[in-house]
Amino acid sequence: MGKEDSVHTSTPGLGDIEAIRADFPILRREVEGKPLIYFDNAATTQKPQVVIDALTEYYKHMNANVHRGVHLLSREATTAFEKARENIADFINTRSARELIFTRGCTEAINLVAATWGRANIKAGDEILISALEHHSNIVPWQMLCEQSGARLVVCPLHPDGSLNMQEFGRLLNVRTRLVAISHVSNTLGTINPVKEIIRMAHETEAKVLIDGAQALSHLAVDVQDLDCDFYTFSAHKIYGPMGIGGLYGKEKLLKQMPPYQGGGEMIENVTFEHTSYNEPPFKFEAGTPNVAGALAFSAAIDYVKHLGIANIAKREAELLHYATGALKNIPGVVIIGTAAQKASVISFLIDDIHPYDAGTIIDHFGIAVRTGTHCTQPLLDSLAIPGTIRASFAFYNTFTEIDHLIKAVNKVREMFL
Repeated sequence: MGKEDSVHTSTPGLGDIEAIRADFPILRREVEGKPLIYFDNAATTQKPQVVIDALTEYYKHMNANVHRGVHLLSREATTAFEKARENIADFINTRSARELIFTRGCTEAINLVAATWGRANIKAGDEILISALEHHSNIVPWQMLCEQSGARLVVCPLHPDGSLNMQEFGRLLNVRTRLVAISHVSNTLGTINPVKEIIRMAHETEAKVLIDGAQALSHLAVDVQDLDCDFYTFSAHKIYGPMGIGGLYGKEKLLKQMPPYQGGGEMIENVTFEHTSYNEPPFKFEAGTPNVAGALAFSAAIDYVKHLGIANIAKREAELLHYATGALKNIPGVVIIGTAAQKASVISFLIDDIHPYDAGTIIDHFGIAVRTGTHCTQPLLDSLAIPGTIRASFAFYNTFTEIDHLIKAVNKVREMFL
């Protein structure tokens, strides 16, 4: 019996979990004739009805381009779009909504910084410091920049438990370090990095800091002013919003100094055939027609999270993580990869010498969605000498009973292969 059964499906702070689950239409689906159990939240979270409604309502009642028309629909769309920007900016506590640039997601936000600030500031002999647990999106853009500029990519190692080796970080940080680019939360190990300390140390050497917040925004309270990061990137679909939209926070002083990312409409102030002058941030970095519907739905997702309370969400997910970790540890042959003291609700594990893909295929037949493979962190798993992991990642709408079903499925995998 899952823990839910003893507490009448109620969690203090969040209320009735079954009522919350009813907000998410997809959770009523069946897979292989069984109720869907969705444990792939680190890849993308499911969407509440209010987010789905925000998308459809825009196209049904307000569809128009923004910033470019005097007619009513355009004015309404522009007002809603900029209110969405203000709401999302307020959620991460920017100094001004001008510091929030809409992007297609976290990946584009990182590439934007690499292509603009990076090309303008990184020179031959400079160093960019990342960690061994980074997602490919926080590796490849910096590799490309280093190849173009002659700079060097430096990688900070981890402790065996998957936490960042801060002693080595301090040793690697030096006067040649121009940028530190670090994930707030590891998508593979769940490790929560001490980003505030990292930022403080980096600023002491006058390095700038980009924090990849793709996995953090849905689990932790993020205050960019308190962190004092120079850049913070995130994706809507990781925090119950739609795919295809995300954001880049940048300190306004830096954004004003950075050259444009792409050319076209919206990002201009004035155009002649001889010369173009550019708009102010954030518009300077938002060439072309933006994803207006996505922005409105992203804002609706933020409102939903604020209504539940990020502290309540964090508490719920910590309970799920603790329960699942204990249950998996009790299964012979299961090894958990990544056991840092500070973790978000992500568990990567292996079952004896069974290939993760084979295990994941069987688990899917139980109606349980887990992720298998390298999770876009191939260098990390190469360093661990493993081909991949099975990853179960939890959201507040998951239940202890669902975890019990996962444990049954893992035991069945062992029975079939051993």
